[in-house]
Amino acid sequence: MAEQKFTIVSDGSCDLPESIIREQDIGVVHFYVTFDQKEYRREGVEINLDTFYQRMIDEPKVYPGTAAPSPEDFHQVFSAQAKRGMDIVCVCISSKLSSSLQSAHIARDMLAEEFPDIRVIILDSLACTLMQGAYVLELCRLRDMGVSASQAASDMEQLQKTGRILFTVGSLDHLQHGGRIGKVTSIAGTLLDVKPLITLEEGEIHSSGIRRGRRRSLDGTVDLLVSYLQDAGCGPDDCSILIGYGYDGSEAERFRRQTQEKLQGVFGTSPDIPVCRIGATVGVHAGPYSIGYGVIRRADRFPALNHAEEG
Repeated sequence: MAEQKFTIVSDGSCDLPESIIREQDIGVVHFYVTFDQKEYRREGVEINLDTFYQRMIDEPKVYPGTAAPSPEDFHQVFSAQAKRGMDIVCVCISSKLSSSLQSAHIARDMLAEEFPDIRVIILDSLACTLMQGAYVLELCRLRDMGVSASQAASDMEQLQKTGRILFTVGSLDHLQHGGRIGKVTSIAGTLLDVKPLITLEEGEIHSSGIRRGRRRSLDGTVDLLVSYLQDAGCGPDDCSILIGYGYDGSEAERFRRQTQEKLQGVFGTSPDIPVCRIGATVGVHAGPYSIGYGVIRRADRFPALNHAEEG
């Protein structure tokens, strides 16, 4: 492994498990979640996801909310990273979805007074949850290849365009309440037991069709992944793919097996696909039964990058 030239920070919307956070040495700036719009607790620190989702199940008519990290929250993590003497690359949830990026910029200015020799590069992932997690892991790959902070930032701008979130939800209630539903409403409407298929691309939610019933919506989501790979002219091994779920971990494991069987059948190969919990930042909008993929091209297998053959 090449010598590291920068450290990595992400806001908590990346939804990577704590085991991966530790293994990949990622600094995390947590979002806040509230059920009463008064008491805000840090996700993953002061409230865990088991508690969060169980409360959503137990109180279906109570719609939780989130708040972005403050500049002080970012500054605390930046300062700890700056003491290591390397530049910092920070990944934030799409600026179209949150003010997290703005807080990070303010914190960078605050840090400059204390650590004038440390450069902080802030990237708008135009993503959230699973896609942001895959984005962060590809940034880790570039770091481990010994790429400089500025080159890694340039590479991620190219990779970002290949990123997608492909998912379905249990109902439209939370999307409608949070005002995030966009084009999905006009297609799904209020039809009985209709489940939307949804794609997030470049920070915008798009409808990718509808299916009647949970099983068909899961099948449709798998088909979205296959179509993405075929349209991109690549195989599963050329991408970083994550599966994310909200409440039902056993369903997520079945979905992973279904995905791997489908990929094996279509492409003749299926990588090991990590299963991650969708965090509160997106869970408040998608609801407890959201499930799907985050996918992005791999940095070491993307021909558009000059050093794609390295690593």
